[in-house]
Amino acid sequence: MTARYDICIIGGGIQGCGIAQAAAAAGYSVLLLEKAALASATSSRSSKLIHGGLRYLESAQFGLVAQSLAERELLIKNAPELVHRVPFYIPLYKNMQRRPWQVFIGLSMYALLGKFRAHACFRRIPFDDYPKLNGIKQTDLQAVYQYWDAQTDDVKLTRAVMYSATTLGAELKCHANVDRARHVKEGYQVEYTQQGTQQSISCTCLVNTTGPWITQTQSLIEPRISGPSIELIQGTHIVLKQPAPKGIYYVESPSDKRAVFIMPWYGQTLVGTTETVFTGDPAEIKPTEHEIEYLRGIARHYFPKCDDTVIEAFAGARVLPKMEKSAFSRSRDTIYFTDRQLPGYLAVVGGKLTGYRAASQKALHAIQQHLPKRAAKADTRTVAIRPASEDFGV
Repeated sequence: MTARYDICIIGGGIQGCGIAQAAAAAGYSVLLLEKAALASATSSRSSKLIHGGLRYLESAQFGLVAQSLAERELLIKNAPELVHRVPFYIPLYKNMQRRPWQVFIGLSMYALLGKFRAHACFRRIPFDDYPKLNGIKQTDLQAVYQYWDAQTDDVKLTRAVMYSATTLGAELKCHANVDRARHVKEGYQVEYTQQGTQQSISCTCLVNTTGPWITQTQSLIEPRISGPSIELIQGTHIVLKQPAPKGIYYVESPSDKRAVFIMPWYGQTLVGTTETVFTGDPAEIKPTEHEIEYLRGIARHYFPKCDDTVIEAFAGARVLPKMEKSAFSRSRDTIYFTDRQLPGYLAVVGGKLTGYRAASQKALHAIQQHLPKRAAKADTRTVAIRPASEDFGV
């Protein structure tokens, strides 16, 4: 007998796991299919930040920032073992694009959107304390501001969210490669292969959260439809041998004025990210020598005595709406795509790690009209998110 679920989700990144948690909390039967391991692609190659996105104020994404700040607070409360508040430093030098008064206004707006919570405050570091800032370059340093955001291990957080979903009744199948799906009268018939065995399930709603592979996954679904107009933006990070700084530095690239983070990462220093349009197979994304040298150069520029030996480099692809604007200026809001030819089908792309929970609730709302009424089990605003075992979702 073919197993039946209210919702089948394809893709085990943070978006897919978040929707699984939201749906299970709402009382629905859920199956998540992941072709490899949880967080094996984009969700393991982020900047590891849980933040409101201070730089998005420059592109007037005020709603996104306010929502992200609220979600940051929920994650700090619900996942204290995984999400930690960290001091952020913004050093400002002569001839920089952003002046001290502009950063002051931006941080004031950030505090306002954060509703002036306990850690929404910021300060200007006294001049006498500059030498204590991890060896940062002192020449032409005019001001340093410090505020608070948070950091996480994106892989551990993704697995923890899916583990939470399973405690609420969701099911997970890893190394399950979807072969095809077709719309039928009762919903969808999904065929997949796991460990060499072909299997099939039926579901009322089908959710595609395969990120950079969203178009390829959609091509497996009948009837065929065109998907959202998207573009892949490659982001590279490097890990340096340099011992970890005592906080996260939010700096401006001297060559192109982009925002880059220099941060602690398991005792070493993580630097990222880049923004390069990518047009190939997402499975083949890898850091380029140019990107690596670009990031090393930024680290050396701000920390002249740092050990810039690269011990690791990784790259992922973020999905953005396709348009003429630069990647920096495009919206980071999550995109929800539906089509009348496929009732109960939803594709979810884009978004930020920080806002996965709120985005998941919106995704669930987008398909709820097709689902039967169920008794809710929990509220994701208050569900504790605890670390999963090392072998969970692998």
